[in-house]
Amino acid sequence: MKPTLLVLAAGMGSRYGGLKQMDGLGPSGETIIDYSIYDAVNAGFGKVVYIVRQYFKDEFEETVRQKYSGVKCPDGTPLEFDFVIQELDKIPSKYTLNPERQKPWGTAHAVLMAKDVIHEPFAVINGDDFYGKDSFKTIADWLKAHENSKGICSIVGFELDHTLSENGKVSRGICYYDASQHLTGVAEHVNVGKEADGKVYGDNTVTGQTHIELDAKALCSMNMWGFTPDYFTLSEEVFDRFLSENINELKKEFYIPYAVDMMMKEDNYKCEVLSTDSHWFGVTYKEDRPGVVAKFKELVDKGIYPTPLWKK
Repeated sequence: MKPTLLVLAAGMGSRYGGLKQMDGLGPSGETIIDYSIYDAVNAGFGKVVYIVRQYFKDEFEETVRQKYSGVKCPDGTPLEFDFVIQELDKIPSKYTLNPERQKPWGTAHAVLMAKDVIHEPFAVINGDDFYGKDSFKTIADWLKAHENSKGICSIVGFELDHTLSENGKVSRGICYYDASQHLTGVAEHVNVGKEADGKVYGDNTVTGQTHIELDAKALCSMNMWGFTPDYFTLSEEVFDRFLSENINELKKEFYIPYAVDMMMKEDNYKCEVLSTDSHWFGVTYKEDRPGVVAKFKELVDKGIYPTPLWKK
């Protein structure tokens, strides 16, 4: 059974301004998601599920279906697609939504929206992040090896200095793990960036320490996860408890790291930390766009990617 790729594409990118998931950045107008799908298909994924918002679903779906019409996996089978909507009112009926809330409930809530269309091991990625070939091979190999597993997931950790923006500070969750490579926690750091001395500094939101030097080789989360289908049932239970405490909150969100952490504490869930040599990049700020365009051109010039990506 081929794993499925779940793409979180509901965010509009407030700092960037506009629907950056559909912004053409490659030499032939390829989007960041296009490169992710290309790498995923070549790593052995057979289906892509998009999480989108209702107001741009039709435009998004039409664009995707036109672009990928006729695209096949390496074994000759057609690449499958599905589209799932995330809206803030998609919660259990026993809860009454605060009418003043405007945002959906976060990344773990988004993943739950796909529970009826995914029945196989799956990876989760952000739609506006470039992860690289090695990371997709790493997560695909893990998913294929855990086709019949339960009670375990994985996270791909990227070296911190492979994930920085040249145009501003970023937030990064640094992974901590035991001798068995099982995650013990993720510490959120803000204002992370490389400074004039070549070292990486940031503020630890857990301890409250500011401007501390960080290990440039530390593994951090870029929201690339590997799950088996039992994740849906377990996280649904955590979400129910989350809502019972936060249903009237206007901004609190149900994030994947929080869901996994609760499952680790309450359900003896395990999360294996995988590592990759891939370099992440993305359009966090408007100023990042020219650099990302240049990087894709460089990758094409080196023969790492064709252009256009898909030959019809």
